[in-house]
Amino acid sequence: MNMTKETYAQYIDELSPKTNSVKNVSLAFLFGGAVCVVGELLKRLYLHLGANPTDAGTYATVSLIAIAALLTGLRVYDNVAKHVGAGIVVPITGFANSIVSPAMEFKSEGLVLGLAAKMFVVAGPVIVYGTVASVVYGLVYWVVKCF
Repeated sequence: MNMTKETYAQYIDELSPKTNSVKNVSLAFLFGGAVCVVGELLKRLYLHLGANPTDAGTYATVSLIAIAALLTGLRVYDNVAKHVGAGIVVPITGFANSIVSPAMEFKSEGLVLGLAAKMFVVAGPVIVYGTVASVVYGLVYWVVKCF
């Protein structure tokens, strides 16, 4: 069967699932906002318990990471993300999920070659490019500040 590009594009459009952008954006906004509200509530809790503002923010961040990792381990995070979309994958919780998910998937291959080696399959490039970007940003900032 010989298809033209237009026929193939039409065929793909027919098979592709249709998305409801308004629904997806609304859910992302609501659930992303809910994650941020939980983070703010945690920060206020830590402030109430006597932490200084900088430490309270750090404790809230660590708490969000721990909660996301725990929910991923309990197989709740991915099920929720499947229904609410990108909103729950805000950077801090999504990063925790991207480390825990491969670790769970490859744990049967052993602690070293499975769990430890595969843990950073998804998150590793983010760490590398984030580090490189921060070094480049630091160099640019240093050059601009010096001159």
